[in-house]
Amino acid sequence: MKSILMPAALALALAAGLTPAPAQAAGCLEGAAVGGVAGHVAGHHGLLGAGAGCIVGRHEASKHARERAAQQHSRFARRAGAVIR
Repeated sequence: MKSILMPAALALALAAGLTPAPAQAAGCLEGAAVGGVAGHVAGHHGLLGAGAGCIVGRHEASKHARERAAQQHSRFARRAGAVIR
């Protein structure tokens, strides 16, 4: 039973990882690459570093997207205010 459980769990994890996801992976690939290299250099922990790098990269991409949206919103509000007055 145990010999079948591990390959089945691995197959399920791979299938879940290979399903197409929405475009929410911005920053993940770049962060995973950097984190994977750093993890490998820091003691052969490339996969752990790649996972952490993906999380950090996604966080940074989301933060920059929020900043860009706020900046565009303020530009639009200034232009709209000048036209309305």
